[in-house]
Amino acid sequence: MTNKLKQTTFLAAAGAVAVMSVAPATAQEADRVLKFAHVYETSEPYHTCAVDASAALMEATENRYGIEVFPASSLGKEVDINEGLGLGTVDIIYTGQLFAGRAYGPIAIGGAPYMFRDYDHWEAFTQSDLFGELSQGYTDATGNHIVAMTYYGNRHVTSNKPITSPADMEGLKIRVPNAPLYMMFPEATGGNPTPIAFAEVYLALQQGTVDAQENPLPTIQAKKFYEVQSNINLTGHITDALLTIVGGPTWDSMDAADQEALVGVLEDTAACATDAIRTSEAELAQWFRDQGVTVNEIDRGPFIEAVKAMHNGDMATWDQDTYDKLQAIGQ
Repeated sequence: MTNKLKQTTFLAAAGAVAVMSVAPATAQEADRVLKFAHVYETSEPYHTCAVDASAALMEATENRYGIEVFPASSLGKEVDINEGLGLGTVDIIYTGQLFAGRAYGPIAIGGAPYMFRDYDHWEAFTQSDLFGELSQGYTDATGNHIVAMTYYGNRHVTSNKPITSPADMEGLKIRVPNAPLYMMFPEATGGNPTPIAFAEVYLALQQGTVDAQENPLPTIQAKKFYEVQSNINLTGHITDALLTIVGGPTWDSMDAADQEALVGVLEDTAACATDAIRTSEAELAQWFRDQGVTVNEIDRGPFIEAVKAMHNGDMATWDQDTYDKLQAIGQ
């Protein structure tokens, strides 16, 4: 071998070692890989921020734990992954408060329509003693642990006609998630709520199985609902959020230091996705207009009054004291 060839071979080998030394660790290199399941798309910040969490957890636990993220209902629909927490088939999930409310009713209050005055009220709730009490109640009921809350966005109605008053909701067949409290807003305004799994919504809109659906602007973009709906109506009827929940079997198998590390990483993940969603929300109304979609600004007052009449009625899964405490936050 010539000296020049030897030198070339040495440099190539050195370069390969350098690349290997800076390559990020994968979850599979950890002693144990936690399954993190959700129903959202890989393009959404809930997913991308969760993917980044693995390296942080591996570092914090000296490679004892990593995270593999399963997006887009790949481990089941939302009801399935909630059930999986207790079975140990999933370790961590994102889920809506109303789905968690199936197991412990009071935790659902944060996902009810027009429960918050604005984002600041919602944020104050997430840091409140009341949220801590509700989370503990959920743990007592299920054995699972709520460890973080991610802002999901203000939910708005999309349709093929303008919705500018409660009267426009009359008889509207609107898809809602498969949790009872999502029906409160349509029922209060005369709509016809129709539960359909998240993964099936686009096709249901395209085929006319339902006339409308409701979700935050980033989700409407990510799931491309604007392709099959001509109007986005800014009802802002739910200031929604996702709970990050660790299953009881997983939690109980970890020592205190690793539990603390996991909570810290998942709180950072929630903050990452929250910041991204807030930024996206601020820009998307104009983006949709640029795509030719009609975005309707509305007076929310009549919608709020219609829904408030139901806040502590038959659909409520919380008591009056919990409701009063929530409304008093930030006042």
